[in-house]
Amino acid sequence: MAWSASSARFAVCTAERVVLLYDEQGERRDKFSTKPADAKYGRKSYVVKGMAFSPDSTKLAIGQTDNIVYVYRIGEEWGDKKVICNKFIQTSAVTCLLWPAENVIVFGLAEGKVRLANTKNNKSSTIYGTDSYVVSLTSNVSGRGILSGHADGTIVRFFFDDEGSGESQGKLAVHPCPPYALAWASNSIVAAGCDKKIVAYGKEGSVIQTFDYSRDSSEKEFTTAATSPSGQSVVIGSYDRLRVLNWSPRRSTWEEGKPKEIAHLYTITALAWKRDGSRICAGTLCGGVEQFDCCLRRTIYKNKFEITYVGPSQAIVKNLSTGTRLVLKSQYGYEIDEVKILGKDRYLVAHTSDTLLLGDVSSNKLSEVAWKGSGGNEKFFFDNENVCMIFNAGELTLVEYGSNDILGSVRTEFVNPHLVSVRINERQQRGVDENKRLAYLIDIKTIATVDLVGGYNAGTISHDSKIDWLELNETGHKLLFRDKKMRVADTSGHGWRVWGEVERHAMEG
Repeated sequence: MAWSASSARFAVCTAERVVLLYDEQGERRDKFSTKPADAKYGRKSYVVKGMAFSPDSTKLAIGQTDNIVYVYRIGEEWGDKKVICNKFIQTSAVTCLLWPAENVIVFGLAEGKVRLANTKNNKSSTIYGTDSYVVSLTSNVSGRGILSGHADGTIVRFFFDDEGSGESQGKLAVHPCPPYALAWASNSIVAAGCDKKIVAYGKEGSVIQTFDYSRDSSEKEFTTAATSPSGQSVVIGSYDRLRVLNWSPRRSTWEEGKPKEIAHLYTITALAWKRDGSRICAGTLCGGVEQFDCCLRRTIYKNKFEITYVGPSQAIVKNLSTGTRLVLKSQYGYEIDEVKILGKDRYLVAHTSDTLLLGDVSSNKLSEVAWKGSGGNEKFFFDNENVCMIFNAGELTLVEYGSNDILGSVRTEFVNPHLVSVRINERQQRGVDENKRLAYLIDIKTIATVDLVGGYNAGTISHDSKIDWLELNETGHKLLFRDKKMRVADTSGHGWRVWGEVERHAMEG
């Protein structure tokens, strides 16, 4: 089974080697039959052992025991013609398969090799080889690293990019039995198999926790595992039962949730977690597919939005009138306290212990910036659709939507969006890639301008009267402001012009 990255498609391959395609409501919308590597051996000459969607959700890779990986182009619409666009012939049976990145399919073989198939040049190569059958494959949350489990209990790690973690590659640990259930969570690796024990390994392979069910006569062997998209929960399937482990950031340990027990479900043979974290599907030996809702809590906000907390660090915000959804997630795994929807129901704000999450619902841009707790005393202004302005304890902080770094921060006591002007790349200028400018009041009669790209003060302007309104032009090179005497002034190139009452009313009109 596999969910697409867009969460709009769910694929199930049956024992008859037929792929069924469902929408996210669970309604069947399409199906197609897989093909043997060689037609002369017939349709029953192989078993499908692995399946994964491409990152753009338009292709489906299928690994088979007749020594081949097929890639089907399934299109963007239901009912589009299914076409084989790649095939990779191997020297032994394909046992498991992942598609962690664009053009890169990773799969394990019965002969012990872990290989990579490049869909762009139609070539496959060996990443590393072992002497033991590959029983499981999984990737980390970012898809930049992979783990393989082998029949001799070996767990091997490989990074395409370690993202600066400095973690080692190669043989990581030896599990007491073949780790058919293997999951790579944010803070550790979870493995389980036929000995009825779930073991959590640290980042360098040391055992940090063990859950032992070997004396539980109702428990059977663990067959498969899945990690939540946030990496904070792991579900392990066995017989008539799903066990849930949740990572506790405060205690830095795995905590066991209440297991889901369903009589006559029989062995869980496949698990697939929806990419937004809201549901998990379990496939069974008898051909059933059960879908479970994954939710810590669910709230209705102002009767306009449904907020579903699918994990400690992830929430889905759904607009009840339009049906559109936005996934708010802490990339550092911090626990989200509460999600608020502000600024005419367009902007999301959420605190964690160490960061601040911001989002623009209309543009789907999300930001997470370092932010120490200030007791929720911040004032947020959303007058600029590119930037969130945050006033807190005499400091103005600017966060550009879609960026995870603070754009700029200055000291000012004037908490009024009419006394601050920000311009972000609003008009294309020849020879200028980035143009980000800020104007604000140092004191009631002095304006400062800041180049936010370079991070330096571009100049100050002193006036003889109290200023009550200011604004930069689109390029940020000109400034218009008004004083308490109702005079408007303009910094336009060759000095100052001051208009009287008549011109001001004409300009406002």
